[in-house]
Amino acid sequence: MLNFAYAAEAAKPDLQKGEQLYINGNMSKGVLACVTCHGEAGNSTLSANPNLAHQPFEYIVKQLHDFNSSKEGVPAPRLGAGGAPSVMASIAAGMTEEDMRNVAFYLSQQDLDLEKAATATNLESLERGQKIWRGGLPERGVAACAACHAPNGAGIPGQYPRLSGQFPSYIAEQLRLFRSGDRNNQVMMHEIADRMNDKDIDAVADYAAGLR
Repeated sequence: MLNFAYAAEAAKPDLQKGEQLYINGNMSKGVLACVTCHGEAGNSTLSANPNLAHQPFEYIVKQLHDFNSSKEGVPAPRLGAGGAPSVMASIAAGMTEEDMRNVAFYLSQQDLDLEKAATATNLESLERGQKIWRGGLPERGVAACAACHAPNGAGIPGQYPRLSGQFPSYIAEQLRLFRSGDRNNQVMMHEIADRMNDKDIDAVADYAAGLR
């Protein structure tokens, strides 16, 4: 289980401030408007940028922290391919704890636009993706994705993100980053992804996107 105890101890987040930061950013601190990349109310239209609408509050806060290292000389828990800094690193670096909590709270309250959200597109991999999602790959020690992300892909608030409606290419990219260790902020996900091949990853990513 992920530890978000630090979040519970902080002040109650402000929805209006979160909305303003999301829409307008804060250029004095180098914080770009989130809406530019993640779309209206967190409903992204760009597959390189994830849908953030209705993601768990605690999960978003943790990810924002993880784009930068908490200790000098130690790599950030979330890096891009090849160990390069994530494109989010410089933006998150300009955000205060209050900023992170406010914008995370705003996003957690937004509805996923099901008409615009990504969905499954590959019928050929449907059976394979469904098998991994529902039952995992026991012969390789891969747990069922549904156990943590819920059967309908809605995630578990405070612990695991929603994957339904997420871009398949984004889900697949994150699994590969977990596998390579460039994304190193969830040990369990590294162990799972490390036991999956590219076809497994692509199949379950596509299947997850189509869940509702």
